[in-house]
Amino acid sequence: MRKAEVSRKTKETDIRLVLNLDGKGESDISTGIGFFDHMLEGFSRHGFFDLKCHVQGDLHVDGHHTVEDTGIVLGKAIAEAAGGKKGIRRYGFFILPMDDALAMCAVDLCGRPFLNFDCRFPAAQAGGLDTELVREFFYAVSYSAGMNLHIKMLDGQNTHHMIEASFKAFAKALDQAVGMEPRVEDVLSTKGCL
Repeated sequence: MRKAEVSRKTKETDIRLVLNLDGKGESDISTGIGFFDHMLEGFSRHGFFDLKCHVQGDLHVDGHHTVEDTGIVLGKAIAEAAGGKKGIRRYGFFILPMDDALAMCAVDLCGRPFLNFDCRFPAAQAGGLDTELVREFFYAVSYSAGMNLHIKMLDGQNTHHMIEASFKAFAKALDQAVGMEPRVEDVLSTKGCL
């Protein structure tokens, strides 16, 4: 099994996360932000990743540190669980509809971090989560995982649906990228490493 356990403790957050890339989509999530829990549960379920994530953050300040630091830890776990990336597809992409929302996500597990996040949400909050933190989360994931990540909202009116579609599209694209390809004997790169 490709599994990673990552902990991170600062003055702002205390995070324990376990990720299994070869899971069944089971999750145990507690971040203190209900809507964020819901998004991570969707990521787990639709990517078929088993995810345990327990966060104690300084929510008396706001949700920023909790969301960003969770992204950092999840990114590290993805990188650790993927290991040397031998035999994986490397690339993944998905276009996901959710009612009025249509989200596109493309992933390259190339080792070079980059985020292109083209999503504008109509509301400033969704279920207690500041919507500007969605970009911060994906930025943190992409940089700590060393992945090239593009997320684009193609359509949408409802902020909840748009954010949820982006998390689920990311899950499906990542599941594809970490999937094993029997034709790849080492890594999918002309350089010989990722």
